[in-house]
Amino acid sequence: MHLLDDHCITLGVCYYPEHWDPSLWREDLDRMLKSGLTVIRIAEFAWNKIEPREGVFDFSFFDGFLDLCDEVGMQVILGTPTATPPIWLTEKYPEVCNCLKDGTRLGHGMRRHYNYNSPVYQEKTRIIVTQMAKHYGKRTCVIGWQIDNEFNCEIGEFYSDSDTIAFRRFLREKYGSLEELNSAWGTAFWNQTYTDWEEVHLPLPTPSGGTNPHQLLDYKHFISDSVYRYARLQSEILRQYRKRDDFITTNGIFGDIDYNRLVPEVLDFITYDSYPNFGYCLDSYDPDPAAMRDRHWSWNLAKVRAISPVFGIMEQQSGANGWDTRMEAPTPRPGQIRLWTLQSIAHGADYVGYFRWRTSTIGTEIYWHGILDYSGRENRRLREIREIARQVKRLQALAGSRSSARVGNLQDYDNLWDAECDHWHARVQYRSEDGLFAALQHTHTSYDIVTLTSGMDHRDLEQYEVLFYPHPVILEQEQAEVLTEYVRHGGNLIFGCRSAYKDANGRCVQDFLPGVIAELTGTDIPEYSFIAPDAGEVSVTWEDDAFPAAVFTDLLEPLQGGE
Repeated sequence: MHLLDDHCITLGVCYYPEHWDPSLWREDLDRMLKSGLTVIRIAEFAWNKIEPREGVFDFSFFDGFLDLCDEVGMQVILGTPTATPPIWLTEKYPEVCNCLKDGTRLGHGMRRHYNYNSPVYQEKTRIIVTQMAKHYGKRTCVIGWQIDNEFNCEIGEFYSDSDTIAFRRFLREKYGSLEELNSAWGTAFWNQTYTDWEEVHLPLPTPSGGTNPHQLLDYKHFISDSVYRYARLQSEILRQYRKRDDFITTNGIFGDIDYNRLVPEVLDFITYDSYPNFGYCLDSYDPDPAAMRDRHWSWNLAKVRAISPVFGIMEQQSGANGWDTRMEAPTPRPGQIRLWTLQSIAHGADYVGYFRWRTSTIGTEIYWHGILDYSGRENRRLREIREIARQVKRLQALAGSRSSARVGNLQDYDNLWDAECDHWHARVQYRSEDGLFAALQHTHTSYDIVTLTSGMDHRDLEQYEVLFYPHPVILEQEQAEVLTEYVRHGGNLIFGCRSAYKDANGRCVQDFLPGVIAELTGTDIPEYSFIAPDAGEVSVTWEDDAFPAAVFTDLLEPLQGGE
């Protein structure tokens, strides 16, 4: 494949020819190339430029632009435009729109207002992607495809009628019968037993705001499966018409998506949208001197590397970020763009594409600045990009390099999603995640985030001398056996409190805790509790050291043979 398999580090930029007068195109492309930016991503929000009316296709706009790209030697990543369905589609077929939990239908004027499961939207997607792939798939300048844009960004909940129907189908395939569903969801509690599939709904508004936690966990799995199926629909079409070496990717990463399933089965690799300036946003800035701020993106990049060892950055911060409604943040300080770029490359990114070339003068993102400001004049940020490009030329020997960390942080999707649903789990999970990241950073310890998936065995973990698995609330026998073998073969495994007390459906087990890892850890937990607010300073003593235990405590007793 182009770009990430050629063992070179490549720089590019996002460009929106539909936002600019065609008289600017050549000048922009020439300036990009002279600045060391040799790849552009286009078209991910431009459905109307290709299908201005239903069934009427006009390729002249992008034909003209791509002709110019061929002429000047600019390479292109082409986005499928399904993140922003056109008004003619949503007006004629309102069932394609997503709905909120209270039933409110999301309307035109934003983006990502569609739902993955609408048969009409799936068909319209099939048509537009097929038309684009057939027409542009053999273009010389096109080197790859981006599917949609930022799945589950803006909103990751779906409550349309199509989603209700698809949810029932998903549950039928998973459980086979209502008896199995009732057992998995514990519907004996509060008289929730279902007697007909038509009675099964998406999680609905309730008097207290809570819901059945087992239903909610399945809902997370359903959303992930919906993204997978929708992305696969597009990928299968693109594979028919792309040139042999052209890649297929999408940009993320966002919640409630199993990216470790997407990458090998749908995508060639993942790309990430890296915005470290969120560490300086007015609505989320942490004044604590110990706060990681833009350095925290190291953790996010490690997550990307866990999904796809070969990866790129589709959108790298190059200016101030901010919509007209939120996310206000300052412009990058001198050297910060270079810092963030090298942060991405150091984590293994072989492609870095900046967002964006020109700052938009229209729309919601008028304050989300790119390399150039509104006027397009020469500026400090462009000069910094040129210097980065010169530096990257000297770093080409690093292309294709991979991490060789000896420390890993285990994660899995069941527990990631459970922590989003269960406040007890969330309290310890996020506290430990932040603390572990800070400790790794301050000790300059190289680390990987390691995703524990079905089918793994201990040999997949043996490169790590130490693995942290802070709070695997959900832990099944299969995973416990893999971890036991890892330890048996010399690995060191560190668990935190609240481990192994739920099954795969989120139901609490009746075993003596810590359940399936009791023998592995050599411990018994006769009692446990949140730390009371009036408890004062509570700590864990380990030999001569004391560590604060500010959230939760398991009272541990050694099993026979435990130490």
